Amino acid sequence: MSGEAAGSNEGFLGAVVKYFRDFGVLKRTRPEYWGIQVINLLDSTTFFSILTIAVVLLSDDFGFTDEQAGYAITLYGSTTTICLFFSGMVTDWLGIRKSFLVAMIGQFLTRGTIMVLALNPNLFPEHRGVLVVVAFFLMAPFVAMVQTFFQAANKRFTTKSSRGAGFNLWYLFMNIGAAAAGFLIDIVRLALGVGNGHIFTFAVFAHVVCFVLALAWIRREDQAHDEDEVIEPEVKERKKPWEVAAAVLRESVFWRFLVLASLIIFVRACFLYLHLLWPKYWLRVIGPDAAIGTLQAVNPVLVIVGLIVLIPILHRYSVYKMLTYGGMISAFSLFVLAIPTFGSATYVTSIIALVVLTVGEVIWSPRLYEYTAAIAPKGQEGTYLGLSMVPYFLAKTVVSLLSGHMLTRWVPLDIGEKLRAGTVAFADSPSALWLILGAFALGGPILAVLFKDWFTKGARWERSGGGAK
Repeated sequence: MSGEAAGSNEGFLGAVVKYFRDFGVLKRTRPEYWGIQVINLLDSTTFFSILTIAVVLLSDDFGFTDEQAGYAITLYGSTTTICLFFSGMVTDWLGIRKSFLVAMIGQFLTRGTIMVLALNPNLFPEHRGVLVVVAFFLMAPFVAMVQTFFQAANKRFTTKSSRGAGFNLWYLFMNIGAAAAGFLIDIVRLALGVGNGHIFTFAVFAHVVCFVLALAWIRREDQAHDEDEVIEPEVKERKKPWEVAAAVLRESVFWRFLVLASLIIFVRACFLYLHLLWPKYWLRVIGPDAAIGTLQAVNPVLVIVGLIVLIPILHRYSVYKMLTYGGMISAFSLFVLAIPTFGSATYVTSIIALVVLTVGEVIWSPRLYEYTAAIAPKGQEGTYLGLSMVPYFLAKTVVSLLSGHMLTRWVPLDIGEKLRAGTVAFADSPSALWLILGAFALGGPILAVLFKDWFTKGARWERSGGGAK
């Protein structure tokens, strides 16, 4: 037994060592790649800090009701998603360097406008609400451009042998930025004791730095190649996008894929709740001095740890099992929140819920893309992934629209006082909200497990025998 344990331990340590050793191939990347990662860190910090504070800012600094704040964020989030369908074409047209500079200028102007409005409550008093909504709406295309910029730049500035490690490191830097965003929020709100608008002040300065870094660092835009890489000739005859989409829609395998993507929508929605519901829930149930930023940082910090500790282990297991059972684990996080608490005790349930959510995320989230590659016919993986965003876009829009109504119904402004006084029925408490959302999230993966044979019919890993046992 001890020998088996030692062998298992050596296998795990060896896998971890290999995980870090694989980053050694990044020495084959261009200097532009490293500049992109510094920009990624700064941009992720601004993006996630704004995403977390947005609903709080709209209510506390602009007087929006929960419903109005939900509508405003719906407009921003849905517009960003729509723009993602087109921003890739814009990036290809302008080029990597120009598209990023345009995106930084756009974010500087729109977020700068929000900063000025938030820090000057007497400026345009009758139109402040409209102006801030317009600024969020105009920000969306530039946020989408940044996302497609990173994908294009990571591919362009890495070689074939370093591309996998390049995207892994980008994902790590993004999560480090997300963790820094949480700490930034608490530094601004609690340590410095200044207004939410100063989170946008940080963003404005960060965009200036990113703009300068892009000017100085991004010099070339041609594809990087290994010295011994065989460069395949470009295929000039390709089907038009709508012809590919029409062919995909005629395939039964696509509809099975779309049903599965729909079943795990409420698991993916957990990350919408993280920014739409949890901040106000914490402020109202724990108290106005709740460390909402530090709590938000728990998820990305654990993702970073999980990527290092779990990924070397998880690759041994079935893709479909990890996708479905990982989704179940994330869904259970909402049931943890359903435990009735108030005040500082809510920190305990929230941290446990975040740990459960993140463990599930590290297991299932990467597997969704792997499942897509396994189920899609060769050459149609991108189309499958793009069309799978349709049900998520619809769900994201509905959840955002309803988020304010859910807060008003189960997490009103005076809920903390009522919980302390013990005058709230369970059906009217935040616990009921998390129980309802948890039931929806858990139901999808359970159905996916029950109908596994139907969902995995024709998957390429089934035919090859790898990882399907």
